[in-house]
Amino acid sequence: MSYKDAWDFQEAKLLEKTDLKRAGQADKIQNELFFVEHNHVYTLGKSGHEENVLISKASLEKRGIEYFHINRGGDITYHGPGQIVGYPIIDLEQFKTDLGWYLRSLEEVMIRTLADYGLKGDRSPGETGVWLDPDKKGFERKICAMGIRCSRWVTMHGFAFNVNTDMSYFDFIVPCGIQGKKATSLQKELGHPVDIEEVKSRMKQHFAAVFQIKFAEI
Repeated sequence: MSYKDAWDFQEAKLLEKTDLKRAGQADKIQNELFFVEHNHVYTLGKSGHEENVLISKASLEKRGIEYFHINRGGDITYHGPGQIVGYPIIDLEQFKTDLGWYLRSLEEVMIRTLADYGLKGDRSPGETGVWLDPDKKGFERKICAMGIRCSRWVTMHGFAFNVNTDMSYFDFIVPCGIQGKKATSLQKELGHPVDIEEVKSRMKQHFAAVFQIKFAEI
C-alpha cells in the first residue's frame, strides 16, 4: 500500500475512535492492529531533522522513493517491501495510560519474535526500538524502528520490523537520526529469506500475550 493511503486510513480510524470518546461512547471502541508493506518511502517524524536525509529530492524521484514529513514521534526511517509495518490503533485507556509502557510493550513483542528465530533482541537506553548487540560499540544493529502519535489516548503509527528488506535503502539516510549505528534485517542476520507471513503470525501471538488480548479476525 502507498504510504499516503495508509496514513489517511489511520487518520480516519483515529478520528472514528476519538469521536466515540467525545460522544461518551468509549465502550464501543474496537482496538485494531494493521500490518502493511509499503512502497519505497522515507518518513520524517515531526521533530526530525532534514539533514538526516542524505539524498536529493531529484534523486528520490529518479529512484521512485516517496518522502513524507509526518506527525509521529521519532526522526527519519525507511519503509518498503519485505518489511512488516504495524499500525496498532488502540485506546490506551483500555490498557494503561502510559506511553512509555506502550512503547516498551511494543519492544517486548519484537524481542519475543526475534527469540523465535534464535536472535537476542534488546533495548538501547534512550533509543526507542529494538536492537541486536546494542552494548557492543561498532556492532549495534537496529532491526525494528518505532514512532507513534497519540490523541485522547488513542494511538496511531507504530513499528517497522525488517524481515526481507532491501537494506541498501538505509544508506541514503541516518536511520532514526542516530549517527554511527546500522540497521539490519532478519534475512541479513539469518543468512536466508524468511517467510514474512510466518513472522506476522508469530508477531500476532506475542502481541496478544504482551497486551493480554485476543484477536477477532475480520
